[in-house]
Amino acid sequence: MGHTYLDDIVAAHRRVVDGRNWRSRLDGAPYAGPSFARALRADTVQVIAEVKRRSPSKGPLAPDLDPASLASAYVQGGAAAISVLTDEEFFGGSLDDLRAVRSVVDRPILRKDFTIAENDVLDARDVGAAAVLLIVSVLSDEMLARLIALASDCGLDSLVEVHDESESHRALAAGASIVGVNQRDLRSFEVDPDRALRIGASLPPTIVTVAESGLASVADVERVAAGGFDAVLVGETFVRSSSPAALVAEFAGVRRSPRA
Repeated sequence: MGHTYLDDIVAAHRRVVDGRNWRSRLDGAPYAGPSFARALRADTVQVIAEVKRRSPSKGPLAPDLDPASLASAYVQGGAAAISVLTDEEFFGGSLDDLRAVRSVVDRPILRKDFTIAENDVLDARDVGAAAVLLIVSVLSDEMLARLIALASDCGLDSLVEVHDESESHRALAAGASIVGVNQRDLRSFEVDPDRALRIGASLPPTIVTVAESGLASVADVERVAAGGFDAVLVGETFVRSSSPAALVAEFAGVRRSPRA
């Protein structure tokens, strides 16, 4: 495959990796709020509802989005956690969006971004995130393990995102305890609706599993719930909804099958 969205996004993030001495920041107080991992364990599918302004492939989703108001609606609907996209150049988000959400909700917050360096993790801790996203395809095995360990030292969980079986093996080897299966190919942005079930079947029951992307209806959620997924991460469907609280409540009411 030739040049892709993912190539551009990761290259942009590598260009702006700052020179702050991350080791000098380790004495900051660890995150001590509600646990992201614990919030995802229940008999029903837990919903991670996302604050997302735009996407590289579809453009603006909600250019006038109010992060605090949307997150409050998500909580009203029963979201177990909130995801906030903080990438500015490609998704229109910011750390200020996360701060705004943190100020009004008591749910754990995932900083959804292209985390590639230690300072990214420390920034997440400092703005009140409970977890960071680590995408296996953009990290070496060494860096993946290092960032998982650093996040843990900071009191944060890591949602480790995979797109195929090889990446799921790498995630487990690096120490991942929460694995998200993204059904959207980050290089082509096409969705494979069978990917979550295919990859999830190979994950051990001790791992918290999250299905991501391509979840537009209760039927979609029921499908991954039957495969034993603990949670779903949904952005665009909720952002575009005229009644996000009601739609979150529908998704959150789906019972899940236990994984063997």
